[in-house]
Amino acid sequence: MNRVAVPTFDVLYMITNNNPSPLLAAESITLIRQYAAAAEQTGQLHPEQLQLIYDQNWFNLFVPRLMGGLEMSLPEGVRLQECLARADGGFGWTVTLCSGANWFIGFMDKSAAAAFFSDKQVCLAGSGAATGKATLTENGYTVNGYWKYATGAPHATAFTANCVIEKDGELILQEDGSPLVKAFIFRKEEVEIHNTWNATGMRATASHSFSVKALHIPKNRCFIIEPGHACLPDLVFRFPFQLFAEVTIAANYCGIAFHFMDECKPIFEERIKRHGYAIKEACEMLEILGRTQSKLEDARQLFYRILEKTWENGSMEKRWDTLDLENLNEACRTMVKLARSSVDDLYPYCGMIATEQGSGINRVWRDFHTASLHAVFTFGCG
Repeated sequence: MNRVAVPTFDVLYMITNNNPSPLLAAESITLIRQYAAAAEQTGQLHPEQLQLIYDQNWFNLFVPRLMGGLEMSLPEGVRLQECLARADGGFGWTVTLCSGANWFIGFMDKSAAAAFFSDKQVCLAGSGAATGKATLTENGYTVNGYWKYATGAPHATAFTANCVIEKDGELILQEDGSPLVKAFIFRKEEVEIHNTWNATGMRATASHSFSVKALHIPKNRCFIIEPGHACLPDLVFRFPFQLFAEVTIAANYCGIAFHFMDECKPIFEERIKRHGYAIKEACEMLEILGRTQSKLEDARQLFYRILEKTWENGSMEKRWDTLDLENLNEACRTMVKLARSSVDDLYPYCGMIATEQGSGINRVWRDFHTASLHAVFTFGCG
């Protein structure tokens, strides 16, 4: 083997490992990562991580200030979510999904919202699958159901769930013939949590199942998550829910993929030194790392340009431009596709350390591939 000294990554590619957002302090990144392994072992966020979330009010990114939130715009919140995911996938995912559920405040009856959001540590967990049934009664609904994948279940103060609506033993249908679906909010003591979360990665998200049986719910705890049914005037609550989910989750994929690259850099350099790779092999490793990071960064920049433009146009016009929304959807899918291919292309160069479950890079790899199975990007990203 020709042991020729090779240029370092930083010489070949002027790309830094700085976190992609100024919204997260270095000490916060340190704390999040310090407890990431322990959070995975216990299967839920570490108390120190949770305290950081409460201190920073990150579960309330989109909640109005008058109701105790940070009142971030969608671009602001998404940038922070990406940054948190880059710090740690399980941590960022939990903040994203729970702050996304807390976003439902914009669609809730004001008296119900005030009751649930009076808790300073309010955190909604839940499921978007309509696997429950709500039967109309004289004073509300009787709900039965079982729902999977409620991220943040152990520390949730309330749960939200979708149900098909039934009256007199028959499903209520919409004009297009599909079942009418509404969302409900339950107090934590009203649900039974089932410790079913046993995925390969994202263990710290504690995305367990939950159920209710013959639970009577008053009408003011039922809501519809559509822009036309928003109860609060803020622009963020007029954004289409499906695209809201796509944008926030795509940012998480991007953040975790960049974290994987952060982990790759010292591993690659150490392997080059330890094995004494020839310059051809060493340059191949460094080149693919630089190239994948550069390509994903280009997609990331385009994604944020389109998101900012969409938000700015919506703010001025008080409506969403169809072409803007289509372009944003496409930018999400392009970024997700590149994030997936980047992680998969780099993995073979990492060596056996990437297979060791106690290693940081293995946890990031498992988190990424578990998160990437979310149904919102099952199709259209191949």
